[in-house]
Amino acid sequence: MSAAMSAKVIVVGVGDIGPRRAHPAELFSGLGDALKGDILFGQMECVVSDKGTPAPNARLAMRTSPDVAGVLAQVGFDVLSLAGNHAMDYGGDALVDGAANLRAAGIAVCGAGVDIAAAREPAVLEAKGRRIAFLAYNAILPHGYAAEPNRPGCAPLRVHTVYEAVEPDQPGTDPRVLTFAAPADLCAILDDVRRARERADHVVVSMHWGIHFVRAVLAQYQREVGRAVIEAGADAVFGHHPHLLKGIEFHLGRPILHSLGNFAIEQPAAFMDNLTEDRGFKEISRLNADWKPGAKYMNPDETRHTVIARLGLGGEGPLLRLTPCRIDDDSVPRHVSVDSAAGREVLAYLREITREAGLDTRYEVAGGEIVVLPEG
Repeated sequence: MSAAMSAKVIVVGVGDIGPRRAHPAELFSGLGDALKGDILFGQMECVVSDKGTPAPNARLAMRTSPDVAGVLAQVGFDVLSLAGNHAMDYGGDALVDGAANLRAAGIAVCGAGVDIAAAREPAVLEAKGRRIAFLAYNAILPHGYAAEPNRPGCAPLRVHTVYEAVEPDQPGTDPRVLTFAAPADLCAILDDVRRARERADHVVVSMHWGIHFVRAVLAQYQREVGRAVIEAGADAVFGHHPHLLKGIEFHLGRPILHSLGNFAIEQPAAFMDNLTEDRGFKEISRLNADWKPGAKYMNPDETRHTVIARLGLGGEGPLLRLTPCRIDDDSVPRHVSVDSAAGREVLAYLREITREAGLDTRYEVAGGEIVVLPEG
């Protein structure tokens, strides 16, 4: 084996990205060299296009300037997932145009496209003599956002929800919420992973899933799908959407990061005038009591915790390290020392939410980073 093949490929992964300001590079000004690695991956939360009009069923229509594509390339992004619940906020033409803008800037995309075949096509990148395939799927699907054979959209993971009475003889008590992946979508995803593994040495899967703004809680289908994807051959799962960190688990020695949280993304009010008067915002704000309408940083404070994931692929198996960051009042994520008060807060939060979710992952500090390990 060559020296290049024996070295680990470092895939750097971050959470939701959504610049919408005059100088979007400001959002990445607090990170120094923390994003450096072999491949930089993130979740593009908004449409990178000036085309289209807001979809009638978009709860918060999110769009940013096409110029943002060049900024993200300068920051160092190599590949972005477009499989999110805002991908079709401005229609199919805007989605396709946004993907083209990112590609023109030199950034590969995955998880959405001109039709279902394009949405399910992996982005395959090379580093240190290895090929790494990236796939992305979206379980948070407003009507019409899933790609079809003749229509743009996201690669879908549709989920069924069942409400089960915990005490059938006590009418009106809270039910147990059960969720299951739609079999056809899950089968398609697992087929994609297996095919990608035939084309590449490693496969990373991004999932836009979970329960937003609710601390620690994982939906049942996340455990089902995450483990199935690993069993099909994925080396890791990067989760997005909840806008706060969620716990990490290992399956067959490979990590499932249920949510990387927010990263370089504006406050919701940047995308809608008079946001606090909107019915959709009022519904979302009930999920977390810590919203601060009218404040410069209006999101709940726990959304300030975020991490940069550093996934080492090759050799004895995945090695996962985390660099802690804290998002400031200007929505800028700033790299913090793991030994600082802010770094210790991120570490404590990770340990708490992982335990609350019933996961047994360990977090240790070494070399100025958080090392993530399966229990035992």
